[in-house]
Amino acid sequence: MSGKYTFKQKLRYYFDNTLSRGTSSIIMWLAVLSLLIIIVFGLVYTFSGLNMAGEEGMGFFESMWQTLLRSVDPGTMAGDTGWVFRIIGLLITIGGIFILSTLIGVLTTSLDEKLEKLRKGRSLVIEENHTLILGWSPKVIHIISELIIANENQKKPRIVILAEEDKVVMEDTVREEITDTENTKIICRTGSPLDLTDLKIVNPDGARSIIILSPEKENADTYVIKSILALTLNPKRKEGKYHIVAEIKDEENIEVAQIVGKDEAMFVLSPDLTARITAQTCRQSGLSIIYQQLFCYEGDEMYFKNEASLVGKTYKDALFAYNTSAVLGYKDKNAEVHINPSSDTVLNEYDEILAITEDDDTIILSEFEDLKINKDALLRTEAKSLVKKERNVILGWNKRGKIIIRELDEYVAEGSEIDIISDLNNSQETENELKPFISNQKVNFIQGDITSSKELENYDITAYNNIIILSYYDIDIREADAKTLICLLHIRN
Repeated sequence: MSGKYTFKQKLRYYFDNTLSRGTSSIIMWLAVLSLLIIIVFGLVYTFSGLNMAGEEGMGFFESMWQTLLRSVDPGTMAGDTGWVFRIIGLLITIGGIFILSTLIGVLTTSLDEKLEKLRKGRSLVIEENHTLILGWSPKVIHIISELIIANENQKKPRIVILAEEDKVVMEDTVREEITDTENTKIICRTGSPLDLTDLKIVNPDGARSIIILSPEKENADTYVIKSILALTLNPKRKEGKYHIVAEIKDEENIEVAQIVGKDEAMFVLSPDLTARITAQTCRQSGLSIIYQQLFCYEGDEMYFKNEASLVGKTYKDALFAYNTSAVLGYKDKNAEVHINPSSDTVLNEYDEILAITEDDDTIILSEFEDLKINKDALLRTEAKSLVKKERNVILGWNKRGKIIIRELDEYVAEGSEIDIISDLNNSQETENELKPFISNQKVNFIQGDITSSKELENYDITAYNNIIILSYYDIDIREADAKTLICLLHIRN
């Protein structure tokens, strides 16, 4: 078969292959062409004895030097004399102009390609001890904002984001939403959190923590679980454990996610968490402010700390061990958190105190040994049950409504009622799903328009103990928000 190809075809094939290798190969060929021009015309000058009028012929090396000068600088031939010498100099200059213009074009193209590659966010991130965010969703801006506040006492903190969105779009979004990043540097890269090659770009092995966000897609939990698998089952992963926090949207997928994540991942069931907080805050005025203070990094937050000096002491001792922090409980060696345990619980070396404090470096033991508590001033009273029948209402509907009703059922007395006013069509199906989980409430579904002031007046909204407004999920988000705001304005009037 090789005999069928001519030498010209083989040479062309080799030439094409070298050119396809990129900028370095093209520069090499230009250097070879420049060297050929210098050698050929140097030989012409040497053997022909050509020189400017009135001057003797040049030696070979002098001829090459003169050829080089005329190829890189057209002005060199301005003082040439003798037409033959001028014509040869002109040919050298034309060849030099061609080579230099080609070189400039190649370098410009190469630089553009490099800038385009950087713009696409495909370059390697060489960072250590950074916070890695995998995925992109509307929540990412809030997460970054909280991390910036948390990193105020850190040295050169970094947040690295890997998502399928365009790098420039992500950077512009962050820049528009967050005007001041304090001492935190935010690095964006474009790639799939499911791809091992793309994950390698953001150095997950060097990250101190990894946050995996659920995408705004159908079967979003599948992407989260696959991302965890890509990290934990990577044959080239680090030996130590990852610290992964992942978002799950469907309660049915939490068990599978825990099997996959094992002891390297913690999962946040976002709809369930939001629904539970909604159910609790609607019953207690001001509770939402407390939750907001605890869950954001402004003010005081919750932190864990292993305190060697408390080993062997009781939880009661830990409660009085801090002057500027409030102890809530502790985390044992199995990562199980115990909130307000028995006061005689003995703490061991693996337990970590859970406390509310200003920052992670402000959990400091108090030097006070005698708190001077006047025990005679302490009053003991028997706790009385405040549970009573209630009549609550939910205006609007989405999938979190069922979780809210189940949560409320634990706080109300038997015989309570909850009305659901919405445009829900499959109310009977929803009622059947709720029946096994509620025992203290009667659920009443009412077909109605929550944006109509007349309908709301007919329902006597003010007669309810608690009012919850839910945003619709089956319509455009802007339209849903508008309906929620209109309903809220009607109620306030």
